[in-house]
Amino acid sequence: MALNRKLRMGMVGGGRGAFIGAVHRMAANLDGKIELVAGAFSSDPEKSRLSGEDFFLDPERVYGSYEEMAEKEAGREDKIDFVTIVVQNHLHVPVAKIFLAAGINVICDKPLAFDLAQAKELKEIVEKSGKVFCLTHNYTGYPMVKEARRMVQDGELGRLLKIVAEYPQGYAVGDVEGDGQGKISNWRADPKVAGASNCMGDIGTHAHNLVRYICGVEIEELAAELTAFIPGRELDDDGNCLVRFEGGIKGLIYASQISNGDENNLNIRAYGTKASIEWRQEDPNELIVKYANAPRKTYRRGNDYLGEAAAANSRTPFAHPEGFIEAFANVYLAAAQAISDNVEGNDPPEGGYDHPTVDDGVAGMAFIQACVESSANNAAWTKMQG
Repeated sequence: MALNRKLRMGMVGGGRGAFIGAVHRMAANLDGKIELVAGAFSSDPEKSRLSGEDFFLDPERVYGSYEEMAEKEAGREDKIDFVTIVVQNHLHVPVAKIFLAAGINVICDKPLAFDLAQAKELKEIVEKSGKVFCLTHNYTGYPMVKEARRMVQDGELGRLLKIVAEYPQGYAVGDVEGDGQGKISNWRADPKVAGASNCMGDIGTHAHNLVRYICGVEIEELAAELTAFIPGRELDDDGNCLVRFEGGIKGLIYASQISNGDENNLNIRAYGTKASIEWRQEDPNELIVKYANAPRKTYRRGNDYLGEAAAANSRTPFAHPEGFIEAFANVYLAAAQAISDNVEGNDPPEGGYDHPTVDDGVAGMAFIQACVESSANNAAWTKMQG
């Protein structure tokens, strides 16, 4: 039985001036099933208060710290059903732990944790808690990503031979020669806050996650070279990986913030014995299917020839483009279904829910750790430790 009300959402982080917090709020709001009612929007209590005013919240439910928020919300009859965590990487696990302990479901921005050990600890806590944990690898929400996944699962590509996933950006290239505006001068460049990697941790994990989601394969070992082209940086702004996947599949994963001229060019190509597929985030409504001895096909979102998952996650008729916010909202919608069932005490449906979980987060942290270890050892082949 579905809830007869909106889910009550809280947020930690994401206050005034925070890009990703605004994205989460837009995505959560898109389907009309979720209402933001509480938050600790900044470590600065005054900024949190002002952010609460921006969002027209009851001042009593705008908190100066996430600890205060978890304690007071847990004691309310109308407590939040879940919290969205959009703080710096090193705080993801501490915040998630305190809300899970308070019996509150969690939606968390990626990467999951500061390091792999933290990620594994959180996985155990999530499993014991019985609460929903959703990790917002938002690119899994695109309809044509789901169609690509269906094609792989249905064997339309044949046996997979090679997978190439890339996430090149160029926004920080000006800082290489010192004539930029310090665009990468933020907490993601600080190893005490971001963890062991900047570029590969921030966007390389999206490329890795896309491989796992679409192709359903895990990395066995990789050889990675991480580089800080920007002078004075401790953490990478570019990374290149040779990858050996399970089943003898070979591949490449590359991420960069100094690839001049690229914006958010996340893309994946999977090559099989029968066909190959290609999808690009900057043109997300199309999926290209290629053959050795036949013309290539272009599948487009919103058409009735697509599979069930792609159709269910398309919001407008064909020819009306959908994009980043809608894909993000699809992740929230799947999480909302899981949270509603959790609140009502209903069993999950057969096959579970189509949103990234703590397991995806652990895999991402194992990927980061392997990349960092390999690069530190002159790009030596390094096994995944997830």
